[in-house]
Amino acid sequence: MTPERPMLVFFTSRSSGPARRMESLLAHIARKERSRLRVSKVDVEDRPDLAERFKVQQVPHLALVVDRRVVSQLAGRATAPRIESMIEPHLPDVPDEEAEAAVA
Repeated sequence: MTPERPMLVFFTSRSSGPARRMESLLAHIARKERSRLRVSKVDVEDRPDLAERFKVQQVPHLALVVDRRVVSQLAGRATAPRIESMIEPHLPDVPDEEAEAAVA
């Protein structure tokens, strides 16, 4: 059985400037790692239940979920290197053929 790809959950809000500025960075990471990572965007105003479940205190907020467990979280605006250092240890190895197919 192939393990599920980790999921990076991006908690945002329409009224948060810092969260809106992070959107393009997360879109880039999602494209770059699409064969190894899923990225999901959650607006806390639309889904306060999820924000409470993940204990979101401020936005932007990132939660990395692996095997249905939150393994890491970042609160506040984050840089690409900081996000990559958070996710990289949890990303599965993908055979070269799969990585090439994902890019094509």
